[in-house]
Amino acid sequence: MSILLTVLLTVQLLSALGMIGLILVQQGKGADMGAAFGSGASGSLFGASGGANFLSRTTAVLATVFFVSTLALAYFGSAQPRSASSVLEGSAQPAAPAPAAQIPGNAPQAEPASAPAAPSAPGAGQIPAK
Repeated sequence: MSILLTVLLTVQLLSALGMIGLILVQQGKGADMGAAFGSGASGSLFGASGGANFLSRTTAVLATVFFVSTLALAYFGSAQPRSASSVLEGSAQPAAPAPAAQIPGNAPQAEPASAPAAPSAPGAGQIPAK
């Protein structure tokens, strides 16, 4: 399946690059009027109008290939089973909610827990002197 996706992606990239090149080479609609009246570009490689037909048809074929490969990539990309799990799926039980803060003026709540015991190892928790 990954080979098929690689081939489709390669076809899509090549057709996109080909379309970009062909679109940049083509002349606009207004440029044909100058060629019809004998101005500079009338002696082109494909003749007066043959180049426009060839380039526009090739661009249309490449656009069709691009859209078909895009649809195929979207189909095969969504049809793959999801083997990778989410980060949240592997987590343990959800954390307990934090206790509500005591608001002055309300009824007193239970006393907070005492401070943790002192470190058992000698010198633990102290900053070493230089």
